[in-house]
Amino acid sequence: MAIQEPGNPSGERGGSLPEYATHDVFNQAPDYGGFNLAATDPVLIAAQGEALDENAKGEFLTHGAICGTREILDLGRLANEHKPELITHDKHGRRADRVDFHPAYHALMRRSVEAGLHCAVLEEEKPWAQTLRAGKYFLTSQVETGHCCPITMTNAAGAVLKRQPDRFGDWLSKLKTRVYDARLLPLEQKPGVTIGMGMTEKQGGTDLRAITSSAEAGNDGTHRITGHKWFFSAPMCDAFLVLARTSAGPSCFLVPRVLPDGRLNGLHFQRLKTKLGNHSNASSEVEFHRATGFMIGDEGRGIATILEMVVPTRIDCALGSAAQMRASLSRAVHHCRHREVFGEKLLGQPLMTRVLADMALDVAAATALAFRLVRAADRMGTSERDAAYVRMMTPAIKYWICKSTPPLTYEAMECLGGNGYVEDFDMARIYRDAPVNAIWEGSGNVMALDVLRALQKAPEALEAVLAEFTEALGSGGKSSCDVIAAAAKAAVEDPANGRILIEQLALTGAAAALKQIVPQGICDAFIESRLAGQWRATYGMLSPRHNARALVDWLYPEE
Repeated sequence: MAIQEPGNPSGERGGSLPEYATHDVFNQAPDYGGFNLAATDPVLIAAQGEALDENAKGEFLTHGAICGTREILDLGRLANEHKPELITHDKHGRRADRVDFHPAYHALMRRSVEAGLHCAVLEEEKPWAQTLRAGKYFLTSQVETGHCCPITMTNAAGAVLKRQPDRFGDWLSKLKTRVYDARLLPLEQKPGVTIGMGMTEKQGGTDLRAITSSAEAGNDGTHRITGHKWFFSAPMCDAFLVLARTSAGPSCFLVPRVLPDGRLNGLHFQRLKTKLGNHSNASSEVEFHRATGFMIGDEGRGIATILEMVVPTRIDCALGSAAQMRASLSRAVHHCRHREVFGEKLLGQPLMTRVLADMALDVAAATALAFRLVRAADRMGTSERDAAYVRMMTPAIKYWICKSTPPLTYEAMECLGGNGYVEDFDMARIYRDAPVNAIWEGSGNVMALDVLRALQKAPEALEAVLAEFTEALGSGGKSSCDVIAAAAKAAVEDPANGRILIEQLALTGAAAALKQIVPQGICDAFIESRLAGQWRATYGMLSPRHNARALVDWLYPEE
């Protein structure tokens, strides 16, 4: 016997229902996805500027279409639901020191490597290599962020190894290929490789000078490393950049996972970290048992050597966090466009519209600011202004974007209500992943100290940055730059004021970056609410003089 919906004798919505059914399902948003993540993001397209010529745009839009498919988005879910598993010993009792991943993780890695996200730092002959790579990285991070960790580290490691091409030419040639090979084999037997890094130890954390791992010189030009690393991410990479102490001080070494004769190289993984988020990416604790290492750079100058990795890694932290902001708000807007509440679409409810518009300003600003930094990194070798921008703004941009991501992601989750809080949807995963970039490669206080260090060593860099802000913002920018100059003076006198300076730098830089690429009304809304507005602790307090619905519709066009 079939029954009909109560109050719907015609059964038009759901038709006949089985006897055990209690209701039809309606007023739910369709599954997110099935559209081009690049084509529906006008800020991202504009932020790449002249780098996105007609040839590059076609490849970029193709990547955006792939990243927007529900099939690819589902790979992100699978890679996180099926966490990596550490295999310390094989069935015979031999050391295995292997981490097994779900096939979805390998599929994501394969696509990112094929897109060249792991090696753009080595493609200096290509114009705008960093900017074009950043566009794809931004899109990929909206699919899944955990696998981006080894992608980022591999790209950054190239910046270190390319300083000694004669010594590390074999590794560099394999890094430049766009072939992903997850097999546990020596370098010579692999078409492509990935590289991780191991710096922090239990007793030191950010203070790399406190490392105790030691490196003993051998007779063959190599060193034998003994010690531990407390955080050792992506342990299935083919090699790692590692800090260990010689008689001259902390030095940097390339440590392969497998030796040329096929033996494992003394890396004994103790356990995988049980993390808040970033579940698809294995982070481990490792002990080195006389592992073979090849010195990189000058002995005793390992920390200075490893700093070559800092800028590209911090750029990726900013890009990845901006992408998470976009991913979470995109899902919120998608939900609100389809969900009906009190007789009207949720997006049409004034309170909700204003909340979404307020969040959209921060997402647009984070995107514009991250790509201004990437474009500067592309040109820093030929432009003094861009070199100054990279030096002064990299820590400030990482600070503000990465710290803005968790609260914005939470607010987006709230827009979905209960659906946002359950694991069947992906908002919970995005929220768990949101804090990691603020911690990775230097937390907030470290970023503030780095800004102060740059200010003391190169005060002319701040002058160049302020000149750019004034030029971009016009007469309205002078007052903001005056605030920054005063904050800089106060921070030099008392480093405890560092966070005031770093936030003002980032907010003014975001306004200047937005000014170049979005309609005037959107830029005005950001400036008035962030630089000249009243005190605000939550989203949704945008002035009614700004057209919230038009702002959302421009920044998040219909899919």
